[in-house]
Amino acid sequence: MAEIRRFPFVRHLRSEPSQQILRFRKGRLVASGRGLSFWFQPMNASLAEVPVDDREIPFLVHGRSRDFQEVVVQGTVIFRVRDPNLVAGRVDFTIDLDTGVHRHEPLEKLSALFTELCQQLAMGFLVRTDLATILEGGTDALRELVDEGLRNDDGLAAIGLEVVAVRVGAVRPEADVERALQVRVREAIQQKADEATFQRRALAVEKERAIQENELQNKIELARREEQFIAQRGENERRRITDENDAARIAAEGAAARVSIESTARAASIRAVEDARVAAERERMAIYRDFPADRLLGLAAQELAGKLQRIEHLNLTPDLLGTLLTNLVETSTRRLETAKEAV
Repeated sequence: MAEIRRFPFVRHLRSEPSQQILRFRKGRLVASGRGLSFWFQPMNASLAEVPVDDREIPFLVHGRSRDFQEVVVQGTVIFRVRDPNLVAGRVDFTIDLDTGVHRHEPLEKLSALFTELCQQLAMGFLVRTDLATILEGGTDALRELVDEGLRNDDGLAAIGLEVVAVRVGAVRPEADVERALQVRVREAIQQKADEATFQRRALAVEKERAIQENELQNKIELARREEQFIAQRGENERRRITDENDAARIAAEGAAARVSIESTARAASIRAVEDARVAAERERMAIYRDFPADRLLGLAAQELAGKLQRIEHLNLTPDLLGTLLTNLVETSTRRLETAKEAV
């Protein structure tokens, strides 16, 4: 709002940069601009103040969808004045020369204009669309429709207005319908939650089964390896015993071979000694065979005399003594005869 100070016979106006001031004198536009500050005479001047900043207008639309359901749409339209001179020519923005306030509320007229356009566009969208489609699509489809309709509206462009943005805050049905839809959606969400719970339980059971199968496979593998270990240990034990038996057999065979060799050598040695002894005895017997009996007796007596010290008892029978004396006499007789013949 412009600030006007009163002085005797004159006034002083000061405006903000966001306000376009149009100064008329005697029906002619003599000045137009933002943030003007000037002196004027109230008797021959007329002033208009057009805001050129962005303005927000909320709108509320009560409509009915194609399936006859009540729907409430809440949104906001942001617009600005593109051509202040043109807007001032279509809408009365005249301000009071004493207070600087608009005389005919032009901003309310612009708000009503945008609200009616938004209602018209939103109602056209609602009557062509089912409630489920409206709620599922959210606010994007409705916002795009309203925004496109306002930007392409020839009436707004004709009065110098421009749409900056359109926002749709909410699209809601009646309370009963909304609760019914919430129940359906809630049940669907609960069903999905139950399915998720069942899937989680099934997954947990599947994982538990996999874990048990893995443990069972581990036990089977451990049992198989234990069986292999026992078999290998038995094989190693059998191999050790076989090796020990082979070693013992080889040692026994070696010892037997050594004993056989030693026995053979010993037998050969004994046989050689005995053979030599037998040969010597045979030769001695051969000598004794042709040796005279008296000489044999003499040799026996000589042998006997050499062993008298070790003989404790000696038995001489008459038969043996008679035979020995007879042989001794005969021998002595033969020797005497032989000696006589020699003489």
